[in-house]
Formats: sequence, structure tokens, C-alpha cells
Amino acid sequence: MGLTNSSIGMKAVDFGVEIKKQSQEDKIIALAGNPNVGKSTVFNELTGLNQHTGNWAGKTVSNAQGYCSTENQSYVLVDIPGTYSLMAHSAEEEVARNFICFGNPDAVVVVCDATCLERNLNLVLQTIEISKNVIVCVNLMDEAKRKDIRIDLAKISKRLGVPVVGTIARNKNSLQELLDIIDKVTDGRIKPSGLHIQYQKEIEEAIAVLEPSVKMLTGKTINSRWLSIKLLDQDASLMKEIKDYLGIDFYENKELMEALAKAKDILVKYGIDSNKFKDKIVSALVTEAEKVCHGTVVFEKEGYNLSDRRIDKVLTSKATGYPIMLALLALILWLTITGANYPSQLLAKALFWVQNYLSAFMYYINAPIWLHDILVLGVYRVLAWVVSVMLPPMAIFFPLFTLLEDAGYLPRVAYNLDKTFKCCCACGKQALTMCMGYINLKM
Repeated sequence: MGLTNSSIGMKAVDFGVEIKKQSQEDKIIALAGNPNVGKSTVFNELTGLNQHTGNWAGKTVSNAQGYCSTENQSYVLVDIPGTYSLMAHSAEEEVARNFICFGNPDAVVVVCDATCLERNLNLVLQTIEISKNVIVCVNLMDEAKRKDIRIDLAKISKRLGVPVVGTIARNKNSLQELLDIIDKVTDGRIKPSGLHIQYQKEIEEAIAVLEPSVKMLTGKTINSRWLSIKLLDQDASLMKEIKDYLGIDFYENKELMEALAKAKDILVKYGIDSNKFKDKIVSALVTEAEKVCHGTVVFEKEGYNLSDRRIDKVLTSKATGYPIMLALLALILWLTITGANYPSQLLAKALFWVQNYLSAFMYYINAPIWLHDILVLGVYRVLAWVVSVMLPPMAIFFPLFTLLEDAGYLPRVAYNLDKTFKCCCACGKQALTMCMGYINLKM
């Protein structure tokens, strides 16, 4: 692997995202993955930190672009935002989905965490539904080995129908196999087939009615099966993006609307409304991920994964999830606000004790009163108040939140609140920043 350091030549613009190429022959590789799976480490190791960062059109979400090359090909790597899914419930999900759909990448590398592969396969399966050239990079293989998790990468590759590579991103040499696979996929030596996800009979019947009309309208531009599911899912944001970037307005096509009405009638006949449809799609993805991992991901330690599932049943249950969440938040609030009063008082006493000596020193050297007031009563006193009031709550709050994150509880909070937050066009992840903002307000 060699890094490219030549000056940037031409620019290519894809749906408002500026992709800077160093030559016309550069191929575009999208790097996707869940947050905290080592995606940025993979990106940095491959590009050698030779990055270009820019904002996405109409979004506040930024992307990083870098360059790397092999003996056969040079690449532009686009590090799309980390996301748990492509259901487009947040700006990050929209940006990730839009780049995979409309950015025309030559391949999509989905980085997964080897220690929780089944959970990460949700994003992999959604990406396979959209894109043909998908490569799965199973990162943190060293952590999986340390936790006695054995993964049969070859069998997983066979089940998914796409290349699967195991890596340790911190070890640059382990990424060479990934680059070799990218070469083979982009030049056509490997042609991923992609797993065909089978949904319930009722949904498959509706898709069969709608897909021919979708395929006739879009051709090979976008996967017609996936797009049919999105139409049935009433994904308005995607329809808007298609109209903006491809110039196709599905809702103005009479034949397509008739097919969509027939497909929806089929769902209604089986008692499947919009919410049930979404649940069944997600359930199918989860079930498929379980099938792929069954027998291919083996936990040598007995009960390793079982304990997580038992905890999930309690922390994400409709009956106990919310009470536990509210109780923990109340405890953190109490510890942060009430508990911080004692160290805050001690800190204030110590700092103002120092202030008295500073004042005495200024008087001793016969400093002008205005200089004393500026330095001691202005600069030092303000700093002392800020430190004594803000430091103790921050020193309590942030470590507590870090502990919750390390324990895996914060993603469960996001999961619990996702449906609730969707009612106001938000997503569950925003609950975490809302909690932090509320606690900061109380401070």
C-alpha cells in the first residue's frame, strides 16, 4: 500500500457533496459503519491522515475524504457518518443513505465490531439491499480473540454473498488484505452477489406488485426491490432526495401510483399498517442477522452473550425500561447538583482564602486601587467563582455518563426513546444530548 501525496487536481461534484479526485481514474470508496467500531482508525491508517473535510449539502454533518493507493489503483475514501441504520431517522442516517444511493461509490466498505457482530450486521444487510459492491470489514479481531469469540469469516462471507475481511485497524499490515479485496471488487474480479432478504409472505406479495413499475421508472439507477420497500414504508425524505438528485417524481407517475395503491391494499388486507410494516422489516433484518451469525460466531465463554440478552430484557422492556431510566437519571441529577455542593463550598473557601492573601500582597506593594480591583476582584474573583461553581458538577457528571456509556446503557436509552422522539421528528440518540443539556441547565 502506498499513500498518495500529490496535489489535488480535478473536482467531481456528486449531489452537492464535493468529491476531490487526484486523477480521473481514481475510484470512490465509501466507508460506513456503526459509531465506535474503529471506522475512523481504518480510515486514518489507509489515508495516512491525508484528508479533506467538508460539509454535506443542506446538512450540518461533515464528511472526511482521504486518498490511498495500491499497485493497481488509486482511491478516494469517503468516511461517511457513523450510524446504526439507514432508516433515515437522523441527519447522519440521511447523509449515509444518500451517499450510498446517489454518490455512485465504486464500493462500500462496512466496518463492523467483531465483539458484537450480530448487532452490526443490521447496517450491513441494509447496505447490501442498496448497493451491489459491498465489502464487510470485521474490525477489532484482537478484542474478539481476547474475549474468546471465534468467528468463521469464510462462512459469514458465503452466507452474506459479499467478501468479508478480518482486520485489526491499529495494525496497518492487517489492512493489506482489505485493500486487495477492494482492488478485486472494483476491477470486477470479485462480483458480490448479496444476500436476498426474505420478508414475510404478505410483504413479499406487496413488493411483487410494486417492483415492476419501480424498475421501469428507475432502471438500474437504484435497487428497485429496496426502493419498493421504501415506498411502502412511506419514506418521504427519500422520495424528496430522489426528486432532487435524479429528477424523478414518483408521485406524479400514474402507473406507479396505481401499483402502490394495490400494494398497500394487500398490506391492509393482512392488517399491516405503517407501524407494523416498519416493525416487520426491522424484525426480518434482525432475524437474518441471527441466521448469518448462527454457528459462525461462537462464544467460547459459556453464557457470554446470554447475560447481555438477559440485561436487555430488563433495561429495554416496556414495563421496566422507562422506570429504570428515570431512576438513573434522577440519581445522576441528585449526585451532580446536590452532591457537588460540598466540594464546591470547600473549593470556594480555598480560592477566596487565596484571594485575601492576593489583596494583602497588592496593598503591601502599594499597588493602585484600580489595578487591585482589575486583577483581584475582576480577573481572579470571577475565575474563582466559575471554577468553584462549575468544576465539581462537571467532575461528577461526566465520569458518571462515561460509566453508563462504557457499561452499554446509553445505547439502550436511545433505543427506549426512539419511538417517542420520532413523534417530534427526532431520534432516540438525541435524548442523550437532551439529558446533558438539562443537567447543564440545572448547574
